[in-house]
Amino acid sequence: MLDAEKKAGTLIEALPYIQEFYGKTIVIKYGGNAMINEELKQKVMEDVSLLKYVGIRPVIVHGGGPDITHFLKKVGKQSAFVSGLRVTDEETVEIAEMVLDGKVNSDIVNMLNCRGVKAVGLSGKDAGLIKASKKLATVYDEAGQQANVDIGYVGQVASIDTSILDTLLDNGYIPVIAPIGVGDDGESYNINADYVAAEIAGALKAEKLLLLTDTEGVYKDFEDKDTFISTLTVAEAKDYIKTGIISGGMIPKIEACLKSIESGTNKVHIIDGRQPHSIILELLTSSGIGTQVIK
Repeated sequence: MLDAEKKAGTLIEALPYIQEFYGKTIVIKYGGNAMINEELKQKVMEDVSLLKYVGIRPVIVHGGGPDITHFLKKVGKQSAFVSGLRVTDEETVEIAEMVLDGKVNSDIVNMLNCRGVKAVGLSGKDAGLIKASKKLATVYDEAGQQANVDIGYVGQVASIDTSILDTLLDNGYIPVIAPIGVGDDGESYNINADYVAAEIAGALKAEKLLLLTDTEGVYKDFEDKDTFISTLTVAEAKDYIKTGIISGGMIPKIEACLKSIESGTNKVHIIDGRQPHSIILELLTSSGIGTQVIK
């Protein structure tokens, strides 16, 4: 009986959050270990399915870096990164599109459909969803001076046309988006999924953007767990990037948070996708996890 009461208590705890987010759009950037570990994959799909069944409108934007790296190795290509962004030549962008759109996206859609929710896979090319332009990587020298580096067919979002997303959401579908955009020249651009998720969330005026990562959140010193940052303002985030406190692969995530907030997303959360049911823990419990980014 006590166990049953505990389960009932958990459901009751979730009720005010279900009421708060009912009918709201939540964008989830799905990446990291949660895309590799089979058990975590299933729990993420359970979380997303639950959100849908309680009346929330989830949108998934997925990465696929490890899969891209794996397939690049198969053809004898080594991966290189600048400021957390993959250096992408013509062959690499072809492989990235094949992996993201043809394999990863299809797998996610299938897992969701098998749980009885209706999911539809999209590339940024579909219905003009993502128009892209070339993105230069930003680097800083020891004096803090900024420089830009061309790293190939790496894109940034030029514009978002949400028409297809609005249609799908209004008709009960979960859009699952691969981060490939198309430029004015018709060429494909591989876009960091964090940036795409941020732009999609902003364009949809989403209630929240959740970024699933392989860390508990943001630290001033990653080696010192006492320096964990539970709340980060826009101004603090910009300063931490410039001074190097935030570096490497965390840069695109923080830049995505800033863009999303500035575009109209209510709140952004960087959460640990290695923790089972991290999405539900963040959205439907009072404890919350990770680092939130606010104005």
